[in-house]
Amino acid sequence: MPPFDTPFDVVTMGRTGVDIYPLDHGVPLEEVRTFEKFLGGSATNVAVAAARHGHRVALVTKVADDAFGRYVRAETERLGVAADFVATLTGGPPTPVTFCEVHPPDHFPLTFYRYPTAPDLQLEQADLPLAQITEARIFWATVTGLCQEPSRASHHAAWRARGRARHTVLDLDYRPMFWDSETEAREQVQRALGQVTVAVGNGQECEIAVGESDPHRAADALLERGVELAVVKQGPKGVLGATADERVEVPTHPVDVVNGLGAGDAFGGALCHGLLQGWDLRRTLEAANVAGAIVASRLECSTAMPTTAEVEAALTPEEDR
Repeated sequence: MPPFDTPFDVVTMGRTGVDIYPLDHGVPLEEVRTFEKFLGGSATNVAVAAARHGHRVALVTKVADDAFGRYVRAETERLGVAADFVATLTGGPPTPVTFCEVHPPDHFPLTFYRYPTAPDLQLEQADLPLAQITEARIFWATVTGLCQEPSRASHHAAWRARGRARHTVLDLDYRPMFWDSETEAREQVQRALGQVTVAVGNGQECEIAVGESDPHRAADALLERGVELAVVKQGPKGVLGATADERVEVPTHPVDVVNGLGAGDAFGGALCHGLLQGWDLRRTLEAANVAGAIVASRLECSTAMPTTAEVEAALTPEEDR
């Protein structure tokens, strides 16, 4: 592995795989005739989204020694993310694939093929680039990585090495099919909240994390558990961001929805961009909201992530364009 003399702007860690998206919309999966494959997985998509804003980004994950694993590594690099820390698992489960159905505007059921485990959940502490994780300006991890060992212990090892440095982000990304129970998920998330400085999630994810789905009460509960910035996404109602000294609500950005699945990851990449640029909270949330809306208006996730120019153009009032 080559030396890395300059710290990464963003290092993400967690789920990866291949998204198999239907080109036939409005029908159940059993009736779909044509599909297209894309790079996928929440932590992977956030990495690509941050790279689209011009940042130096690395992904920490694990794939199988198979065709889709090779695709993940090659596509990650093609989309501007360093794949040097994409480890390979031999003799285990295959690189996962995920199928979705597309029923705009708000029904996009997912079928995950990652049972009983997936290579990214077999991420060992020995696989971690601790120096790069520690030095990164932002370290982004997701709740999915806490659902099984050895990934769970590896995430805590990464947080210990980082020492709650500024912009240590936990994406609350709760997927019930990966957990034995909501109780187990809540216990693991609450344990993790003491290791991070930023928490991002929607109403359901906040309810799992802190037992509150009301945006303001959820933000209060997250702040009480030690995070410095709580971001509560509210879907069509916009987003709330809260710190100890400030509370900002931003309305949604209207678009014609094609596929809403990548919106949260685009939001995450733009949130990283705003934090790295030192923008105020309102500007950061407005940009993140717009980035999410742009991806919701497109079919795919990773390859749909907008550039900074696209986000800024959408933020500019029509009369000023």
